[in-house]
Amino acid sequence: MNGRFDLTGRSVIVTGGGKGIGKVYVEEFARAGARVLAADIDEAAAKSVASALSAEGAIVAGLAVDIASEESNKAMAAAALERFGRIDVLVNNASLMSVLARRSWLEIPVEEWDRVMAVNLRGMFLSCRAVFPAMQERRHGKIVNISSSRVWEGTPNRLHYTTSKAGVIGFTRALAREVAEFGITVNAVTPGMTQSDTQVASSSANYLATRVAGRAIERVQVPADLVGAVMFLSTPASDFMTGQTINVDGGRAMH
Repeated sequence: MNGRFDLTGRSVIVTGGGKGIGKVYVEEFARAGARVLAADIDEAAAKSVASALSAEGAIVAGLAVDIASEESNKAMAAAALERFGRIDVLVNNASLMSVLARRSWLEIPVEEWDRVMAVNLRGMFLSCRAVFPAMQERRHGKIVNISSSRVWEGTPNRLHYTTSKAGVIGFTRALAREVAEFGITVNAVTPGMTQSDTQVASSSANYLATRVAGRAIERVQVPADLVGAVMFLSTPASDFMTGQTINVDGGRAMH
């Protein structure tokens, strides 16, 4: 194997790793030889995916984590260090989205707006701060932040979600400059509408069909379509890339 793409033995944390797209990231990193911590607010889901992969011979742990909590993030980093001895990669995948109703911005409760920002932006900030000391000590680390292609299109009716995901891009760029001296790269991915189990549960068939229209590659996007970009940004192959955003949406938005 070309060492630039080798993930064998790497220690990876995936937030929101118990279900949906995050579960697929956990599965694929584990099958590529990485040691993975699946962190999810749903403890049962996190432990279920860890148990299934451990039965295959992979090294995977599941942990209940509320990324909106500073203490919970610190416990996550400590658990990864205790289990794996180091933290090489953080995939910031957890966010509030599928549980949010699609509605006019005038109908979004202020409390819901604040909760989305607390999870999708403050949570990412806290997760990065929690793993930073371990990465700084080794002068190496990869942070991959999951944004959304909604930011390129200005997709309406979940204004708080779209706004938070635009914030992820600014966060990625600024943090990349703050941590580069420690050998840490920070990049983002903007997925298009992806038909994971959680997304299908919150969307009508008609809505999902409209999101396919306009793509250069006219088919449904599935979690496996995102794995390559996320893994690339987690390997030495991307060592000279930081502060960048890779769009993976089948060619709907081009920039």
